[in-house]
Amino acid sequence: MKYRRWDSKTKAKIVLEGLENKIPLAQLCNHYQITQSMYYYWLNELQTKAYEVFESRKQSKREKHLSEENKKLKAIIAELTIDLKKSELELNELNQ
Repeated sequence: MKYRRWDSKTKAKIVLEGLENKIPLAQLCNHYQITQSMYYYWLNELQTKAYEVFESRKQSKREKHLSEENKKLKAIIAELTIDLKKSELELNELNQ
């Protein structure tokens, strides 16, 4: 039997479909050709990480802002370093 990889959207769809209780779990697992233990593993993962859905937007905006600020500061440092190197070279040429 070939090993299959399930993407996160499909896993969530299967687990939510199972939580709706419209069809028995055994029938759902047979339909998607997964074991019940796999279903319960995915359900446990969803339950333990569900809170991250509500936190990610605030963190990502803050992280994006910090990342942009970090890039700007690095660019300023690079420009200042180049200017400093140029002035050192000019001073060395004048002293020689």
